[in-house]
Amino acid sequence: MSVTDRTSGTSGIVGGAAAGAAAYVLGYLFAYVTQGSAIEDQLAGFNVFADLFGGDPIPTWKAVGWVFYNGHFADTRVPSLVGGSQMTNIISQADGGSLTLLFVVPPVLLVVAGLVASRIAGATAPVDGAQAGASVLVGYLPLAVIGAFIFRHAVREATIAPDLLTAVLLAGAVYPAAFGAIGGAGATLLSD
Repeated sequence: MSVTDRTSGTSGIVGGAAAGAAAYVLGYLFAYVTQGSAIEDQLAGFNVFADLFGGDPIPTWKAVGWVFYNGHFADTRVPSLVGGSQMTNIISQADGGSLTLLFVVPPVLLVVAGLVASRIAGATAPVDGAQAGASVLVGYLPLAVIGAFIFRHAVREATIAPDLLTAVLLAGAVYPAAFGAIGGAGATLLSD
């Protein structure tokens, strides 16, 4: 392996990591900008009771995080009224509208990130492009893991949070690897 090959490989991974991190942040920001006020309105009733009974109101930014993970088909774990917890996907339970758009945003951003990573790596063959595109996982996965913990909210002894398993494996690993690879391979096909 020549120095040039190692340098382009390193720049490809760094480019993929940066593109993956950007896709995560832009996806969350899109969810916040488009859904934040509606989520805040939905939380108003709960937060009144939380204040009344000495609990912590749910911040809008955390609830937007749950919806953002739901857009990756990662469920949110919520406490059940009779003890224990249940899994829910807020987007799936919605009556359509702009909320369902959040199912499309992460894949689109990750395909674009994969395309960018492939271009930065200088990939010319679809297999090389797919490998470079899949490197968006390097930037997306750590943020998905961190987000799964940051978006936790304690309600008495229980917690509302993205399900850790699906948040890490599905949202953090499978989505960026698959959609990034598609974007990376697509970049090489578009350049021909």
